[in-house]
Amino acid sequence: MDCKKGKNLERCTCTYEPCPRKGVCCDCVAYHRASGELPGCFFSAEAERTYDRSVENFVRSSKR
Repeated sequence: MDCKKGKNLERCTCTYEPCPRKGVCCDCVAYHRASGELPGCFFSAEAERTYDRSVENFVRSSKR
C-alpha cells in the first residue's frame, strides 16, 4: 500500500506545522492513539487550534 501523503496534505486540517507526521495519517493516528488522544482532524477548527487532543476535549467540543 502506498502512502498518499500529497493528497492527505490537501485535506489535513491540523495547524501544528512542525509535525513530522503531517499527511501521513497512519503514523498520526498511531501516535495520538498511543498517547490516549485523537488526531487534530477529528476536531472542529476552533477546538483543533487549542492543541488539546484529549478525548474529553473532543466530547466537550462536539456538544457545542
